[in-house]
Amino acid sequence: MFGRRKKVRPDFIETVSTSSTVLPITDTAAGQDFLVSFFSAVRPAKGHRDAAANLRRLTTLLQETPILLSNLQHAVLSQLIRTDLSSALTESGIPLARGFWQEFFGRLRHKVLPALRDENDFLYVLNRIFFRKTDYRWVETIPRADWISFFESLGLALHIDDRRILAQLLQSIRTLTFQIAQLGLEKEILLYLPEKDQEQNPFVQQSYLVRQLELEVMYGERDAASARTANEPGRGADTEEGRTIISQAVRMPGEGQTRINRQVQLLDELIVRCQDAIIFIRDNHSKHGASLHQTYMLLLLANRLERMSILLDVVDRDDGLDTGKFVDFFRMLVRNENRKNSLREFLSQSIAYLAYQIAEHKGAKGNKYITSTWADYRAMVSSAMGGGAWVCLMVLIKNLLIRTHMAIFWHGFAYSVNYSVGFILIEETHTTLATKQPAFTASAVASSLDTRKGSNQPNLYNLAVTVAKVSRSQIASFAGNLLIVFPGMWLLAWGYDEVSGRKLVSGAAALQMLKDQHPWQSLSLLYACNTGVFLFLSGIIAGYVQNKIQFGNIGRRLERHPILRASIPAERLRRMAGYIEHHAGSLIGNICLGFFLGMAGFFGEIFGIHFDIRHITISAGNTSLAVYGYGFKNLNPWYLATVVGGVLGIGFLNFLVSFSLAFVVAARSRGVRVREYPEFLGILWRYFRSSPLDFIRPRRRPSEE
Repeated sequence: MFGRRKKVRPDFIETVSTSSTVLPITDTAAGQDFLVSFFSAVRPAKGHRDAAANLRRLTTLLQETPILLSNLQHAVLSQLIRTDLSSALTESGIPLARGFWQEFFGRLRHKVLPALRDENDFLYVLNRIFFRKTDYRWVETIPRADWISFFESLGLALHIDDRRILAQLLQSIRTLTFQIAQLGLEKEILLYLPEKDQEQNPFVQQSYLVRQLELEVMYGERDAASARTANEPGRGADTEEGRTIISQAVRMPGEGQTRINRQVQLLDELIVRCQDAIIFIRDNHSKHGASLHQTYMLLLLANRLERMSILLDVVDRDDGLDTGKFVDFFRMLVRNENRKNSLREFLSQSIAYLAYQIAEHKGAKGNKYITSTWADYRAMVSSAMGGGAWVCLMVLIKNLLIRTHMAIFWHGFAYSVNYSVGFILIEETHTTLATKQPAFTASAVASSLDTRKGSNQPNLYNLAVTVAKVSRSQIASFAGNLLIVFPGMWLLAWGYDEVSGRKLVSGAAALQMLKDQHPWQSLSLLYACNTGVFLFLSGIIAGYVQNKIQFGNIGRRLERHPILRASIPAERLRRMAGYIEHHAGSLIGNICLGFFLGMAGFFGEIFGIHFDIRHITISAGNTSLAVYGYGFKNLNPWYLATVVGGVLGIGFLNFLVSFSLAFVVAARSRGVRVREYPEFLGILWRYFRSSPLDFIRPRRRPSEE
């Protein structure tokens, strides 16, 4: 009454359905506008039904309203006839750059300022219709069967007898085949092929078959040989004889379909061989290692082979175009164009297999940290006790270094060297540090969900048993470390007091050391999370270095180094190369962990922020040292119990953060989504409720009794 009434826009579908005019096929701009409005009616909006319901309603209208169907058919045909399809067929969703970083920075630039598309490019039309970057979500949420029903109601098939569409199709196949052949000859692909494929490279062979297929499709079975002759030097298409032969061949496009289908079948078989070669290279990464460039090359090959397989399905005219495959391709195009500048998706695709190999190296080592029998369990406790002894020595040296006057940087550097040497000694003496296990055992757990090497569902009951084994192995290692660190550090403090006549720490310094481990009088639990991140990162670094050493054949290269061969006896050089090949990853990981922990306090001080680390075994050693220095009789028992509880909380967070991060990386690198297995938590809970002791210690088998 007091304001202007909002004007109601007429419904586009109703307007078209009640009109009597049909859109001309030659009007490309009007056809684009029609498609934009039509799919806007499918797109879900506030207060409207979902996209699937919208599409079903429009599909029914198409069947009931001839004028709407005719207009939609003409709108689609106006785009197919007037636009270039080759970029949609060969580029959409496939990285175009030759290198990983070139593609990465290209996407980064286009994310800020999108690339300009020619209006005659079909991808321009697609981006105009599905202009919202989230359109792919509702396109994918619509059931595949609904899309199939829609396109079948539309009544359009891709008629490859249309010379223009056929030419674009063949041009796209030709482009893909040359790209595949070139990638298949890359050194990082060629050297890692199966032995049979190194002599007869399937990536190269498919290019010859594509050429034969092209001649068969264009010239027909009867005149394919003549067309090949016409293209020979001196008798090419530019000569009068060549033009006569080709013109006669083109007039018979219906002949030779059997031969065309046979060529397509041979090509399909060769594409399967190419895909098997890619799988072979990936499966042997654990043996040979992998590089970022190689994983990127394999990604390019896999994408192009998949696209070529789709195009060959169109060429095989006997069976017609599979509407289901067309729907898959359509949905893929929409997703690719909406996500074409997504850095997250590109990194996820490209780095997944490299992360997989890093996780594989960690997972292989993680198996030795999982106990199944009582003998394994006792060995784990014994090994952890040895690790606890080395930690006592590290804590003693650390506290001696604190008393040494030096600049803050050199203090941090000295702490780092102390930790690094201690971790290396633990590794070399085959003893165990509890907090280093999670980064490795998480990969072993994630491998239970790995379905890369088969299509079967993972055994979730077996996974629950693996989790129980990891739990009791972790408890055994924590127990072994602490059984030595608490009393061992006390004895070292007492020995230092007896030898020097004074306590290593005492009075206010000892009380402050206890307070530093207190769960709520300090930030110890937050600092424990920092340690968990560093433990995870050191594991990633160890796996990455080990992968690079294997991929680069460092061991064999050292053995054949001319200077080393001349200066070191052959047997000693062989042992040195073997040691580096099998242990360099863990050495670098231990050194990195030592410097992460040693320099954390230094960075906290120079930046004036609360940043430090808390490691369960080091905290346990500091607690024992402080208790001796302050004296039992001077401590409130409840306060001491709280500090000890804080130490256990530090250990729990060290484990939880490190394990969680490592598990997420290992699972994602295998393409595993834990949310796809909601029943697993129920299985794990029922197992824990029925056999809780299995999570603490192994069952005793009759043979062991």
